[in-house]
Amino acid sequence: MVIAGVTGCALPAMSERTESAALPIQQTEDTRLGRAIAPALAEHGDKSGIVTLADPYDAFAARVLLAEGADASLDVQYYIWRYDISGRLLLNALYRAAQRGVRVRLLLDDNGIADLDQPLSALDGHPNIEVRLFNPFPTRSAKWLGYLSDFSRLNHRMHNKSFTADNQAAIIGGRNVADEYFGAGYGALFADLDILAIGPVVDDLSADFDRYWSSASAYPAELLLPDVEMEELTKLIESAQALEQSPEATAYVRSVADSGFMSRLFEGNLRFTWAPVTMVSDDPAKALGDSDDDKLMSRQLVQALGEPTSSFTLVSPYFIPGKAGLALFRDLESKGVEVRVLTNSLEANDVALVHAGYAKYRKPLLEAGVELFEMRKLDEGKSLERGLQSGLSGSSSSSLHAKTFAVDGDTLFVGSFNFDPRSTHLNTELGFIIESRELAGMLDTLFDEQVASVAYEVVLDDDGDLQWIERNGDEVVRHSHDPEAGAFKRGMVFVFSLLPIEGLL
Repeated sequence: MVIAGVTGCALPAMSERTESAALPIQQTEDTRLGRAIAPALAEHGDKSGIVTLADPYDAFAARVLLAEGADASLDVQYYIWRYDISGRLLLNALYRAAQRGVRVRLLLDDNGIADLDQPLSALDGHPNIEVRLFNPFPTRSAKWLGYLSDFSRLNHRMHNKSFTADNQAAIIGGRNVADEYFGAGYGALFADLDILAIGPVVDDLSADFDRYWSSASAYPAELLLPDVEMEELTKLIESAQALEQSPEATAYVRSVADSGFMSRLFEGNLRFTWAPVTMVSDDPAKALGDSDDDKLMSRQLVQALGEPTSSFTLVSPYFIPGKAGLALFRDLESKGVEVRVLTNSLEANDVALVHAGYAKYRKPLLEAGVELFEMRKLDEGKSLERGLQSGLSGSSSSSLHAKTFAVDGDTLFVGSFNFDPRSTHLNTELGFIIESRELAGMLDTLFDEQVASVAYEVVLDDDGDLQWIERNGDEVVRHSHDPEAGAFKRGMVFVFSLLPIEGLL
């Protein structure tokens, strides 16, 4: 009876929800961003400009500086936003923009905002900030209890990630807003990847944000979050300002101060790769189970990419191909297409259940001819060379989180989409397809040159059993089971692999 009382609360009605839309590009052409990029846009026609943000501090600084450079609007959409150092500093950046008169729309998935109810409520009280929660839980404490009464709805989440300023420049990719996505130093190749974009694709992204902002799953924060006094906003901002002066935030603050990102952009000196770029995203109705199969992002990817003819290089932290994916890879290999996959090893994977869903496909993938690599968990003594920061390398995390793939060395995908059932059928996702031989070739080249030093190569021995090859310089070590994983953990993965839950992973 207690559980029923806690979880039986209905979501509030949205009859009073205000409507808004992204500012037309014509209205923001005279902003600082609009004026800065206009000459390059005029030169490159219908192509979009892309800059990779692989270094985590660059990725953090770019978001702060976009907020600082915005004159008219900020549209921000994330799956996870933590109330930690990076999260608080970025909230303060949004507040400072709002104080300058910038309209801020913040759309967050309600599953990833632990401890943020009061701060978000305080920010929502600002006249230039509006916060909405996607697919929310009716009760604010012990949210997990909501799954007991409404699992089918709450099991769908908004996994999209985007940060758009003045409808002129935007950042999308794999990173959420939390320290683990922006901490640098002891990095791992491919650990995460964002891109900054300007050009026509930004307007497409803004239209997509509007689609989510006005969807049936986007609830105004004021309908769900507790009321707070305006002095709470003052406390929030004073706390963030004090944090900026603390030793813990030094690296983040320095990354912004040292970054030449906005100055190069405003001066027209930021180097972009220009290419046709297509945005792909799920219909937000997917979160309610109402989306047409033809509108799924996975279908859009297949239609946009066509069929690979020579190579397919995939980087996915959570990789569960399923029977359909396995059949696809077998078919590609039978046609002479080289298929290479980098995913997390058991020691680096932060979700053992997901690894269990993947592990049973290793042997049939290898038998089909797929080259399979598993990211090692790097310790603090194994920091990587950071000479390729302008490419797709350098990161903070010891496990893989980037979601990207290259097709035939001339097309690159970057976004939030994992190659697993959850991204395909449950969560909403977002990404860009970039027709650039330069960027796709960069991923293939880095795969060739660097993966062996940071990942185990998984192979079959002469008896058809799995082996993990670890390369440390000239030393080669062969493992007969998942490296750096104890018997208990391996046993649990085996038990999990027997459960009929693949569709939920």
